[in-house]
Amino acid sequence: MEYSKQTLRGKKVAILAADGFEYVELSVPRTALRLAGAELELISLHAGKIRGVNLTEPTKTVRVDKTLEQAVASDYDALLLPGGFVGPDFLRQSRLAREFVQAIDAAEKPIATLCHGPWLLVSAELTMGRHLASWPSLRDDIVHAGGLWHDQPLVWDRNWISSRGPQDLAQFVPAMIELFATGAVSAKRLNGARDVESQESSPKPEYPIRAALAAARLLPGPTIRTLGVAALGTAAGVMLARRIAS
Repeated sequence: MEYSKQTLRGKKVAILAADGFEYVELSVPRTALRLAGAELELISLHAGKIRGVNLTEPTKTVRVDKTLEQAVASDYDALLLPGGFVGPDFLRQSRLAREFVQAIDAAEKPIATLCHGPWLLVSAELTMGRHLASWPSLRDDIVHAGGLWHDQPLVWDRNWISSRGPQDLAQFVPAMIELFATGAVSAKRLNGARDVESQESSPKPEYPIRAALAAARLLPGPTIRTLGVAALGTAAGVMLARRIAS
């Protein structure tokens, strides 16, 4: 299925993200959704803007359209959950975020997620018996929550599609458009991907993803402001320890 400006016309898609989201995992799918004619709303924990990251380095911000207090799940036809090391961890701690994805899934609306995005599905207790791809570090979270984890570029399970991370965007984006438009994913999109008939998870990773590990080593040193905040925190900690000890 080739998509055009008409493919998702009339569809309203929620993008749920928080500070620390993986920028490319939001920006690339969002551009594709817009080109396909979807109406988009970015939903987050607070109003204003949220900060993206590139693996472990801060990057651009994006403007929030609605907070979770304002958003109503029944207003949307589909949901995109981008990943990132930090943002999904904030979202999984939010009752409103968990309830939002529970309502979307209960209505059997399509959900597309990748990287660390499935953390929210785990904390919303939706992954029992479900098949997922994700960033490798989520493997144990998914398995311990009763799901099946597959080290594959794309996994389709009923109303969900999922991928491992930015390296899979070429497979993830067309499948997302197709799922949001039709409720299914064609065999062509699933070429090389694990089907959901397998009842065994892929083994644990042997080593962290090397590109992410290398990126972490290249992070810039702390700014004077950061050092000042850290010094204040250390001083406050010392004063508290002395008070407890006295």
